[in-house]
Amino acid sequence: LRLAESGGAVVQPGGSLRLSCVASGYHLEYYAMTWFRQAPGKEREGISCITTNGDITKYSDSVKGRFTISRDDAKDTLYLQMNNLRPEDSGVYYCAAPEFSWRGVCDMSPTDVFFWGKGTPVTVSA
Repeated sequence: LRLAESGGAVVQPGGSLRLSCVASGYHLEYYAMTWFRQAPGKEREGISCITTNGDITKYSDSVKGRFTISRDDAKDTLYLQMNNLRPEDSGVYYCAAPEFSWRGVCDMSPTDVFFWGKGTPVTVSA
């Protein structure tokens, strides 16, 4: 499974962005997916995940109510809609998947991540 993120940009506080993560090699439908971000000088943190059939989504407290994760398995694409962006949302955003996924389970911990994309940078600044 190969993952490629896109959509990162420089945006003003209060603005919106939609990130995409395109999967290749294997179909996305087999994987629970997670978005991570890493700010300069900080550890990579999981911010949202979605189960294989999309019935369960999870968010970190820092993004809950502002970000929405979704997937379009027909397009092998994962999305992260980010609204009301704040300067503290700046960082490199990565999509990731475990080696194996089970229905009804997704995880925001990096422990079981097997596949990583290369990331897309987001800068929120006036």
